[in-house]
Amino acid sequence: MTKFFFKALVVMLVIACHEARAQIPTPAASATASDVAALREQVQALTETVKALQQQVKDQQTLLEKANIAGNQSPQTQGTSSTAAPVPTPLPGTSAPESFPTTDSSVVANAPNAPGTPTVNANVTATGQFPTTDESVVATPAGAISPTTGAPPTETSTGSLTQPITIAGGGKNYMNISFDGMFALAGSSARDLSHIEVGDHDPQQRGFNARNIELAFDGAVDPYFEGFANIVFKLDNDNETEVEVEEAFMQTTNLPFGLQLKGGQFFAAFGRLNPQHPHVWDFADDALVHGRLLGPDGLRGVGAQISWTLPTPWYSQLILAAQNGRGSTGFSFRNPGDDGIFFGRETTDREVRGLQDFVWIPRWENSVDLSPTQVVLAGVSGAFGSNETGANARTQIYGADVFYKWKSAHAEGGFPFVKWQTEFMYRRFEAGRGVNETFPVAETFRDWGLYSQVLWGFRKGWVAGIRGDYLHMQDSRFTDDPDRQSRSRISANLTWYPTEFSKLRLQYNHDFLESNFFLRDREVDSVFLQFEFILGAHGAHKF
Repeated sequence: MTKFFFKALVVMLVIACHEARAQIPTPAASATASDVAALREQVQALTETVKALQQQVKDQQTLLEKANIAGNQSPQTQGTSSTAAPVPTPLPGTSAPESFPTTDSSVVANAPNAPGTPTVNANVTATGQFPTTDESVVATPAGAISPTTGAPPTETSTGSLTQPITIAGGGKNYMNISFDGMFALAGSSARDLSHIEVGDHDPQQRGFNARNIELAFDGAVDPYFEGFANIVFKLDNDNETEVEVEEAFMQTTNLPFGLQLKGGQFFAAFGRLNPQHPHVWDFADDALVHGRLLGPDGLRGVGAQISWTLPTPWYSQLILAAQNGRGSTGFSFRNPGDDGIFFGRETTDREVRGLQDFVWIPRWENSVDLSPTQVVLAGVSGAFGSNETGANARTQIYGADVFYKWKSAHAEGGFPFVKWQTEFMYRRFEAGRGVNETFPVAETFRDWGLYSQVLWGFRKGWVAGIRGDYLHMQDSRFTDDPDRQSRSRISANLTWYPTEFSKLRLQYNHDFLESNFFLRDREVDSVFLQFEFILGAHGAHKF
């Protein structure tokens, strides 16, 4: 600034000298010798002033150069060169690099910014601009179908504050890590709340409950596979900790012809509710038909799955999975039951004899956009395999589901919206002979049920919902199993999402339990206050 000031002053003085010289009049007859002498003295004085100022400018420049040299000098490590490598400068006329598709979120998240753009956002999180045509990076309208994969979009929260963690591989490998804590305060007119609620992650006792505390991992394994894992911790009614590997699987990313393979421990693609983790449920507890026919933990297990996205103008996918179907997560199949008893029958708990003992789970799902703001998804599912109550006992489960969503064309953060979801299930269960001669006959149970729910996101962060359940369990004249009681339920709730990382939910249930050959009818009222928080980056769930 000082240098600039002095240079400007010198320039003005030089201009003034020239103007003064230009203004000296040509001696005329009327001009006196004294006038001419006075003007010459003024010009001489201005010239001397300019020379003095020029010398001052030179002195100032010398001092500034010395100060800069002293400030830039720093201690050097012995043997280390102080010469910095030159930064290459792009050649004139060089164009920007061409965009290329990538699914590596860590590359996009950590890419260098364009010149002049900020390197951090308001949350002190690194940001970047990267040339890409990847649909997972470029925003896709709600309900739109991918033009490249033909798959429906994933439910993602807008304006996410989290980024994947790059752990190795120069941007080729990354891993998202998240911790989800879900708790509930429960009150009920029933003392045996654990028998009223059918899901293992539902509130199981009056007072406080911690039935789903989840540690989730997902990321790219290499250019060919991605991996997912969900470890769940639960506190039982005695505050003892239980741990389960809910899901741990890998799946392919680049198979041709719309194919994808999956292998490991995973939820079966049966209906809409079964593949979902409890923290994304729209209600605080499981639907009756889901908990009673597919089991308190849902239908999941170790196995493999293949899916094929059909080459149709709309999204259409065929899925076929095979799982062991053993244990409580294969509830209606090779389930040894409690203490070797299931549905009042003694179970065999045998090893796999062949392909017939696996659970085979086919599904066909479709999605159609009715308009830019409306989408409908529908699917049919099945699950077929042996059960443990007899040497040749079989179980068959059929399901159908439909989902509709409307979202305003002027939505802010996804609100307002309306969602309607309905599922129907039917189970044919061949039960073997009883444990003793009190009922030495086999029975075939034909059970069915459904639920239907509507969610209204009436303003940003606020959702109201209502759900109706009905479950028909065929009577048995030989067993008094409380699980074989027909019943219905009406539920209403109000959920507030302060941000995408927390929620508060208030829910009311009214249950009607019907009488049968062994059990009396009764009604139960329950109230739940659910609260949840999420730490870290959690992968998107299927739409």
